[in-house]
Amino acid sequence: MTAPDIKETKKDITRRMDGAVEVLHSEFAGLRTGRAAASLIEPVTVEAYGSAMPMSQVGTIGVPEPRMLSVQVWDKGLVKAVEKAIMDAGLGLNPSVDGQLVRIPIPALTEERRIELTKVAGKYAEEARVAVRNVRRHAMDELKKAEKDGDISEDAHHEYHQDVQDITDEFITKIDDTLSHKEQEIMQV
Repeated sequence: MTAPDIKETKKDITRRMDGAVEVLHSEFAGLRTGRAAASLIEPVTVEAYGSAMPMSQVGTIGVPEPRMLSVQVWDKGLVKAVEKAIMDAGLGLNPSVDGQLVRIPIPALTEERRIELTKVAGKYAEEARVAVRNVRRHAMDELKKAEKDGDISEDAHHEYHQDVQDITDEFITKIDDTLSHKEQEIMQV
């Protein structure tokens, strides 16, 4: 592992950690505090055809009313799976089925519901932190291997180790700040 390799590795680490933060932002976009938005159920996965598929690949998501979402399921056999996926998503939604149309009323945001949404936001943030830590672990393993193989010195290993840790700390702080902002947005009355 040479100096240019280390530079590329740092770029790769940053890119992959950025990806985790982007996923967090898209999941947070689904946690709406007022109107119904299709992004609320887009991250929900449905067990279909033997694998987990995003909601948008099994039906058309619509917003017919400000406090209502709908999913027009394309395959009649997946209607129950869509209903179950929405109920099990931890979003506090109770869908109702009408043929191949699944209607999802969006409940008013009571204090209890706001607290529930902050817990969901916290869960999303923790998943992002785990993703960032996994990237760090992978990078640390590569550094250990490079040192063991004699590609880098022990001093270089410690220096790069600290660089990777600094990048990780920066992204964990970004995630925590994003979570704090989202929690404030949810709890505002």
